Amino acid sequence: MNKEKVSLMLGTDSTSRGGIASVVTLLEEEGFLEQQNVRYITSHTEGSLFKKLTTGLFATLQVFWYCSFAKPAVVYVHSASGISFIRKSIFLAIARVFRCKTVFHLHGATFHHFAETESGPLLRWWIRRTLERSSTVIALSESWATFLSTYAPAATIQVIPNSVRFGMQSPEREEAGRILFLGHVGKRKGIFELLKALSLLKDSLPDIRLVICGDGELDLARKTADELGIGSNVEFLGWIDADQRAEELARASIFTLPSHDEGLPMAMLEAMAAGKAIIITPVGGIPEVIKDRENGLLVPPGDAHALAQALREILEDSSLRKILAENALRTVETRFSAPAMMEQLSLVYERLREGTNGKSGF
Repeated sequence: MNKEKVSLMLGTDSTSRGGIASVVTLLEEEGFLEQQNVRYITSHTEGSLFKKLTTGLFATLQVFWYCSFAKPAVVYVHSASGISFIRKSIFLAIARVFRCKTVFHLHGATFHHFAETESGPLLRWWIRRTLERSSTVIALSESWATFLSTYAPAATIQVIPNSVRFGMQSPEREEAGRILFLGHVGKRKGIFELLKALSLLKDSLPDIRLVICGDGELDLARKTADELGIGSNVEFLGWIDADQRAEELARASIFTLPSHDEGLPMAMLEAMAAGKAIIITPVGGIPEVIKDRENGLLVPPGDAHALAQALREILEDSSLRKILAENALRTVETRFSAPAMMEQLSLVYERLREGTNGKSGF
């Protein structure tokens, strides 16, 4: 295999927020980009509209230049839904014109809504064509692979779940009754059901504390907490960096993410690797990882009463909490180690480098 030929990888700024940035950071820190001779191009960043537009334009020019003159071995994009998909599909189209191998790595938790109900006929055609003309499409879970293979039957799909680092366990630092939420603060992540669930517990468990980490609808969430009479039980930290995230994971006794839609959330894997008891909803790829009452508790999305019941059970039963946490840690150690992900991705690169020409044309 010739690794002397450069490959391109495109995605959000690795210092940004969200799952894609976490995955890219892991690839950088594990040395994968260097090992595979990958040049990472930032195609999106946070900040002003001007900054976002110039970043996207510069990324497009770089892709065109590399494909024209350097003929990269692989052009690999990390994509979510909506505008993220539109940007990445343009990069892949440029690469196909120059007969480069392409990889589309899907991270978007709401991609099915985007592809089926939020897009008109022309955009649905473009989505399907982008998937089917990619050399490889990477899905985070079997459930997402099933959806993609139904939506784009000619697509070549491979399942590679996210991975996570270990060694974050510090049970001696856990604070009783401290519940952690990591994610975008909004309806899709179930934050309002979580606040309602907390209000159902405050009288019998007055020392309960919910720590909410993430940006989004913070003002509405604060207002909701105050209206429910739990303002003093809830702490809003906003977006936090990796060091702060590790600190909050160490202090929490429970992690919860009652989402309505998900891919395979990095926050869940990080909480499992930190040895936390998990309460989560069976959406996206989550049921392929969390088995109810084995390594976590599953509650229906949108059901505040079921969520409150699960929180009460796990808060009051320390033996159950310990068993779930230990089994969650064992699950990620077995199935979601960084070396396992690096090996799977390396095989993708090796196969594409040694295979036939990539699919060409728009």
